[in-house]
Amino acid sequence: MAAIVGPDEILFEKEDLLSYDCDGFTVHKAMPKAVVFPKNTEEVAALVKYCAAHDLPFLARGAGTGLSGGAIPLNGEVIISLGKMKNLLHVDFENRQAVVQPGFVNLKLTNSISSKGYYYAPDPSSQYVCTIGGNVAENAGGAHCLKYGVTTNHILGLEVVLPNGEVIEISEDGIPDSPGYDLMGLLTGSEGTLGIVTKITVRILKNPEGKQTVLAYFDNVEDGSRAVSGIISAGIVPAALEMMDKTAIEGVEAGTFPVGHPKDIEALLLIEVDGIAAGIDEQIEQILEVCKSRNVREVKVAESEEERGKWWANRKTGFGAMGAISPDYLVQDGVIPRSRLPEVLQRITEISEESGLRIANIFHAGDGNLHPLILFDSRIPGETEKALEAGTACLKACADVGGSITGEHGVGIEKKEEMRFIFTDEELDAQTRIREVFNPEDLLNKGKLFPTPSRCMDIKTIVKDTVAVK
Repeated sequence: MAAIVGPDEILFEKEDLLSYDCDGFTVHKAMPKAVVFPKNTEEVAALVKYCAAHDLPFLARGAGTGLSGGAIPLNGEVIISLGKMKNLLHVDFENRQAVVQPGFVNLKLTNSISSKGYYYAPDPSSQYVCTIGGNVAENAGGAHCLKYGVTTNHILGLEVVLPNGEVIEISEDGIPDSPGYDLMGLLTGSEGTLGIVTKITVRILKNPEGKQTVLAYFDNVEDGSRAVSGIISAGIVPAALEMMDKTAIEGVEAGTFPVGHPKDIEALLLIEVDGIAAGIDEQIEQILEVCKSRNVREVKVAESEEERGKWWANRKTGFGAMGAISPDYLVQDGVIPRSRLPEVLQRITEISEESGLRIANIFHAGDGNLHPLILFDSRIPGETEKALEAGTACLKACADVGGSITGEHGVGIEKKEEMRFIFTDEELDAQTRIREVFNPEDLLNKGKLFPTPSRCMDIKTIVKDTVAVK
């Protein structure tokens, strides 16, 4: 492998590998066999062919910000790090598209084209560090996905190295509706189990003419939830509609970007509308009326871009800010119908009481993508197990109302047994067969996304046994 990438582009000593034993899902850790740093597609293909020829398990890794364990080397894999494939290859403003390597950081794309009046819409909270290749693997969302969609809605083409080392182009030249099966849709969100993406053609958008942001405070979570449904029912589709509860507010106010939210408030909404400037004021007035009709304590419109920026910085650092109020946290990623928000949030409160652990809720309320953050201390015996069980219970609550176990963070190893909450054995078998077509030797990212073969094992037993092994 050193002959392929150069002797300075490979790590194999234990002390050098420690940084790669987990991603953002830190509950589970495993050591890779080696880490290699290819600089182009040809080197990735050569590395994959070498691994396939020598029966070496391998996986791809971006920035390591994934939250479900998708980049953890469970089987002593060779990690193919795409961090040095970080170039913006081409921008075509006329056709509104750009071509990037997988290691290109999400926010750098917007920063690179903003002077021309363009931006890249998908905006995960980790967009300051996460890579577009990782976003493709997880089909990442973000605060503005309510109006603009998730990563798959902005991908026009992919170059992929298959698990045998073959390089394929999907929807070359940015033509998104080619005849045949939607392979691009299949690969986006496949969590690195079908191939390694080495080049991405993305859609870029023109900056909206107008943009305004509203901050609303509520004395109880139910009124805030009802306001969410009320805004959508009024025919308004905000660019973003975010919610935080009291515990989450405590965290962000103790974090890096406090804005002075009232300490006794139970919930807040952060609402943003954009589009043609002539229609923005009318939408804002409607939003204010909806909030007032749902017993809002205070509602205000950002008076400047600086104030709007502070509100968003406060929200986007929400996960990391939990470190200011808890030694450890586990973030979940369930999805529910908007109309079921009050009852599911009440069930999460009950789960918190049953487990004895605080749970902060900070989430994309507009599209029902919940992020319960379970706060715990791994130094206290039994608390890690309690946190994992509480996370499973939160996902079960989402599935029980017709929702999903993930909206943007992926399944990885964290939620693979919970896939049974929403899929039958037959449906899981069909998906596994698709993986076998692409990855017949199961050398690429083995053990991710799908549950173990056993059909009758109790979920809680799996969780406890997994923790014991860890």
